[in-house]
Amino acid sequence: MKIAKTIEEVREQIAEWKAEGLTIGLCPTMGFLHEGHASLMDASVKRCDKTVASVFVNPIQFGPTEDLADYPRDFKHDCDLLEKHGVDMVFHPDPSEMYFDDFCTYVDIDVLSKTLCGKTRPIHFRGVCTVITKLLHIVEPDCIFFGQKDAQQLAIIRRMVRDLNFRVEVIGCPIVREADGLAKSSRNTYLSPEARKAAVILSRAVRLGQDLVEKGEYRSSQLTDAMKKKLAEEPMADPEYVEVVNGENMQPVETFKKGDLVAMAVRIDGTRLIDNFTVGDPKITYTED
Repeated sequence: MKIAKTIEEVREQIAEWKAEGLTIGLCPTMGFLHEGHASLMDASVKRCDKTVASVFVNPIQFGPTEDLADYPRDFKHDCDLLEKHGVDMVFHPDPSEMYFDDFCTYVDIDVLSKTLCGKTRPIHFRGVCTVITKLLHIVEPDCIFFGQKDAQQLAIIRRMVRDLNFRVEVIGCPIVREADGLAKSSRNTYLSPEARKAAVILSRAVRLGQDLVEKGEYRSSQLTDAMKKKLAEEPMADPEYVEVVNGENMQPVETFKKGDLVAMAVRIDGTRLIDNFTVGDPKITYTED
């Protein structure tokens, strides 16, 4: 597996592969990889001839009070996982490689970035769109892979790719969960043993929402009220939002249909976690306590 630190190294390798007529998959990550990230690599390896993974903690998507300095990093572990799952090249640039000192050009997206996580993280999706745009120009992949756990991000990237006419297929991959239902996340490492146990309340709330949908509930307020009541059973849980939005434009809906998104952000003992389900998807399963 090749490790590239510079844009030029990546472009040279990509040019060789394209000259051979090979297809390329890109899996953008911020590192500290887990089985959820591995599922993206597996999907890319299965679909494309060559797979590139980026490991880059993108500074411009973090707000001034967010956890940039403390965001978990373990590049050796990341490389071991990436090589195990068949990745051909990892792009691991320093911030100075991606952003000049006087960098001032950003890619922003309206409407879709104003709801859910965008309400409390106003610069986040501008940073995401900017770095993904740069990676798409650098790698020029045929396919790019994202996890459904960050459903708003996935919807935003799909819209950005459409609006800006990128020649790439955006592929979403299902949420990967622990046995007890908790969605895998790099931020799970912040949780104390007590908070980790409390965090399963998110997946319990997701399953409750899915059960209600299966029983015929279609009113957003009734669904979210029930899910909030479930979250309130856990003293450590502090919900930031529980909302139902249109699956394409991320705007709130009063009544929902197949393909719409039910999403939440909840702080567990201070650690911000997200989870969601798409109406019509299979119900999640988990082990009971």
